[in-house]
Amino acid sequence: MNAAIAPVRTMVVWCPDWPVVATAGFEEVSLDEPIAVIEKGLVYACSASARADGVRRGLRIREAQARSPRLLDFVHDPVRVNRAFEPFISALEEMSPHVQIVRAGSCALRARGPARYYGDEHAAALAFLERFAELGVTDARVGIADGMFAADQAARLPGVDLIRIVPENESPRFLAGLPLQLLDEDELTMLLWRLGIRTLGDFARLPADDVRTRFGEPGARAHARAGGLDGTQVTPRIPPEVRESVSDFEPPLDRIDQITFGIRAASDRFIDDLATAMFVCTALRVEITTERGEVRERSWLHPRWFGSSDVVDRVRWQLQGGSTIESALSSPVTRVRIVAETIDHSSHHETGLWGSGSDERIHHGLSRVQSIVGHEGVLTASIGGGRSPRERQLLIPWGDRVPEKAPRAPRPRGRQKASAAEQIAPWPGSLPPPLPTTVFEKPRPVVVLAADRDPVAVTERGDLSAPPVFFSENPSGQGLRPLEAWAGPWPVYERWWDSDKRRRLDRFQVVDADGMAWLLALEGQVWRAEARYD
Repeated sequence: MNAAIAPVRTMVVWCPDWPVVATAGFEEVSLDEPIAVIEKGLVYACSASARADGVRRGLRIREAQARSPRLLDFVHDPVRVNRAFEPFISALEEMSPHVQIVRAGSCALRARGPARYYGDEHAAALAFLERFAELGVTDARVGIADGMFAADQAARLPGVDLIRIVPENESPRFLAGLPLQLLDEDELTMLLWRLGIRTLGDFARLPADDVRTRFGEPGARAHARAGGLDGTQVTPRIPPEVRESVSDFEPPLDRIDQITFGIRAASDRFIDDLATAMFVCTALRVEITTERGEVRERSWLHPRWFGSSDVVDRVRWQLQGGSTIESALSSPVTRVRIVAETIDHSSHHETGLWGSGSDERIHHGLSRVQSIVGHEGVLTASIGGGRSPRERQLLIPWGDRVPEKAPRAPRPRGRQKASAAEQIAPWPGSLPPPLPTTVFEKPRPVVVLAADRDPVAVTERGDLSAPPVFFSENPSGQGLRPLEAWAGPWPVYERWWDSDKRRRLDRFQVVDADGMAWLLALEGQVWRAEARYD
């Protein structure tokens, strides 16, 4: 939610006590009975008859039963409740597209489209209520206001009117007299209550800058809602049938070209269905099922969005396998399932008025090259985990996600699982910032000498044989020049638990007479330059 965005005229359709209605339907119980839906030992929702006996949301089940001895209690099943609401959402989508599910029993949509189609806002709301009544819900309510929060409160406001319309630009006045608890911010509400603030209007009259300074961004967003400046946009749900494409093969196919040809038409429909719903896919998952019952799946990203040919390429690459892809073609393939994991509205990816910019041309060009040379044929540089700058260099295939966490350091033999602390801890012995700018692909042999021109060494205890005084980039010692400054050694012990592969490095930072800084490493009696600070 963003208070800087102007509130959009929003319509909220609300079915009162929907968890109770849905549960009563499954349990075949009359809604006239005192019913309570229980979650974690507390009343999650209750029927009108239960409320008449004093049952309230948030009561412990024992107290609720004491207030209403005839109370029928059922465990809250979110899956069952949501499933029961699906026919109502589908019916609403048939009448007006782009419906957002706020929660089970409540949905929102922009008011402009339905109002223009049905004549005005009241006619649109009446049409929705009539459709809900045909499906069995006769007490549904509609609230229309500027912003989703105000529309939701209009729908839930007690009264006999099933349709409540707040005129344009009147949302602040409508919300002003409502209680502060409607913000559903317990800690903030308690603090404001202690300060003598009782209504949304009292809170809205506070200066916005002072609220943000005192309560941070969450408080600023709550302040915007209280003042009728809710900038929450209606985010329509994506129909389930648009999200995936399944291709079954009978008999199973064992050739990659046959499989990719077999899914091409399904990929076209998959992308076309998304385009019809005004969406694009930016991340998808490919699941490949073999004749042996093995399932190989992998998530794929795209720098822009997937086209039909891009989907086919990802399936082909996954079947071919590679150093970063586990091959799935160990036996004939019986099914290929493509699931859209991340979907964005197509308006966010439209081409500019004067064509695409340089970034778009780069995306198109690299994606085209990748489709020709393969998934790992186009690589981009990234930073990963490791102790030396060279080890931290990662090459990621174009379009793949950069790892959020650096790879963990190797663990001693016999330890199969790292602790939570080890998973987030940095690599021990890694180089602290600032990092060098030039990292050599292979460390270069160098010479570091003491004042008596003998090589500098480091003992097992980490003591220097003598301070470093001279330095040369030439392994033969030519071009020897004095050092202006140096720091170290910093010992690094690698695989210390393995007698065959254990390794010790001593790192130094030095500055020569020309003012050039170097990162050096001493292993045994050999000095090498790992990087340079340009």
